[in-house]
Amino acid sequence: MRLPRPLTALLLALLLALGCSMAGAAEVQVAVATNFLVPMQKIAAAFARDTGHTAVLAFGSTGRFYAQVRNGAPFEVLLSADDETPLRLEQDGRTVPGTRATYAVGRLVLWSAAPGVVDAQGAVLRRPGDSRIAIADPRLAPYGGAALQTLQALGLAQALAPRLVQGESIAQAHQFVATGNAAMGFVALSQVMVDGRIGRGSHWLVPAQLHAPLRQDAVLLAPGRANPAARALLDYLRTDAARAVIRAHGYELPS
Repeated sequence: MRLPRPLTALLLALLLALGCSMAGAAEVQVAVATNFLVPMQKIAAAFARDTGHTAVLAFGSTGRFYAQVRNGAPFEVLLSADDETPLRLEQDGRTVPGTRATYAVGRLVLWSAAPGVVDAQGAVLRRPGDSRIAIADPRLAPYGGAALQTLQALGLAQALAPRLVQGESIAQAHQFVATGNAAMGFVALSQVMVDGRIGRGSHWLVPAQLHAPLRQDAVLLAPGRANPAARALLDYLRTDAARAVIRAHGYELPS
């Protein structure tokens, strides 16, 4: 059966538009600090829906990503847990100049999976005991560095050192607490947020002045220089849709 000419023309136009859209779609390889896992999964889904591009996400510690990029890993965009690592990569000639920018400012929280363990002032840290306290490795994870700075600011770093258990990343530190292998731990606020509020357990939101600001920078890495999806992702992080997700997961937005 032969279709009417107007309908045939419409179908051809739709197929052509679909073909152009698919031809313009691309993938971008993204290294993402583990504290940003949940919001980035949501942002990547919205990015795919709104642009047609696909963000292929790898999660890990910022320190590990730094070493991998230096060793030639084919990541095209880095979403770091700090602002120092993207700067170092820029100085190493591993990034596209002028693309480094802060996408979020993180908050640190002392958290226990059990209610009533951590008080709202963090006084639990000064109480005698032998329960384990999880932190991320300060050499690899900026949130671990912030946790250590907090203990130093409180004058407790030496006294609590025997009780600290280190995870390679902030995700592993959170896992130690969530599974009960540590009574409490310093984790990213975003890891314990549920529907815009802190979920189960008990917590102390660490005052920001006790540690260096957790400014998290994104940067276009050299392998992504010619990839339109890589640049599109960096642009998308600045949209109202992405910023709403970032804010809902406990981050502050850059000014």
